[in-house]
Amino acid sequence: MTGLSGTRAAVDRMTVLLVEDDEGDAVLVEALLDEVGADIDLRRARTLREAAPLVPKVDCVLLDLGLPDTTGLDGLTRLLALPAPAAIIVLTGLTDERQGERAVAAGAEDYLVKGQVDGPALVRGIRYAVGRKHAEETQRQLRDEKLHAAEKTRLERGLLPSPILHGQGLGLEVRYRPGGSRMLLGGDFYDAVRTPDGTLQVIVGDVCGHGPDEAALGVFLRIAWRALVLADQEPSRVLRTLHEILEHERHQPGLFTTACMVTISPDRRWARIYLAGHPEPMLLVGDRVVELPRDRAGLPLGVLSDSTWSGLDVPLPAGWSLLLYTDGLVEGRVAGDTERLGSERLIELIGRITKTRPDWASHPAGLLDELITWVKELNGGELDDDMAALLISDLG
Repeated sequence: MTGLSGTRAAVDRMTVLLVEDDEGDAVLVEALLDEVGADIDLRRARTLREAAPLVPKVDCVLLDLGLPDTTGLDGLTRLLALPAPAAIIVLTGLTDERQGERAVAAGAEDYLVKGQVDGPALVRGIRYAVGRKHAEETQRQLRDEKLHAAEKTRLERGLLPSPILHGQGLGLEVRYRPGGSRMLLGGDFYDAVRTPDGTLQVIVGDVCGHGPDEAALGVFLRIAWRALVLADQEPSRVLRTLHEILEHERHQPGLFTTACMVTISPDRRWARIYLAGHPEPMLLVGDRVVELPRDRAGLPLGVLSDSTWSGLDVPLPAGWSLLLYTDGLVEGRVAGDTERLGSERLIELIGRITKTRPDWASHPAGLLDELITWVKELNGGELDDDMAALLISDLG
């Protein structure tokens, strides 16, 4: 018989631990159970120390408060503090009924007065206590899941902003997926802001690691980036400031963040690209992918205190699209291959799609969705890592 976590709602045979140092009272409990032919595996411990390692293996504990190694409600408190406490029924004497009430208030499922309970009442009390404990545990798990989901939603809302894209001539398609195998929130983030003069500033970043701490740091960096852009800070200075913020705010030494930041001119004819240890964007023109040089790539944010970043100017032909992404898009597996997908095979996938869909530029969302579908199929299911992808397009 396993502990409470393995107990079903309707249990045929239960395991009960009697924690009682008085031999007479122990014999009485055994007799009451035998009297009704209870299908119960009764075990015995004489001290709390003897009982503690047995509690996670039983469904219910009948606990006498007058043990030699406890006083008052101390024994109950110590059993309730165990990682997997069973349902606990306190056994009290005729003059200790108030103590039983206090025990229930402290966390026991019920109390029974010795000498005032028969066999059927004892079995019924045990079954009710186990049922209540199981229901309480189920409710606790549901409550924890709801709290976790609410926290995850709040963090995702911070990671996935509403881009500021007033004006015409530019399109933006965004896709974000948390890692499917872990269902943990990671630190991938992005943002896009079009300033009053028509310049578009875009960032995509990835805080190394997974979990709420990394996600919170990603939210913090994204909001800081937006504030700096709206304050009209020079892009290389923006990255430097994010680097300094990361150094001060990270929850563990050595935590770093990769980022790609792009500035697109008001006339949409050139882009300046800053790379901080991040995959370079892919420039799509017609059915071709134009690879960009990495001679200006810098270190990730948070690696060296004196790091600097310079931009690479790239001319943009008419009808261009620019794909920015985090490494979750290229780190998936490929069936029958020990290597990951990688950027080169991602380029091949994009080329395959653009050649079979010559009108893709008029439906950029379809290109992004089909690309992610291909990547997932090659991976054999949901991507293991978090993934953010942005497709910026010149709408003419």
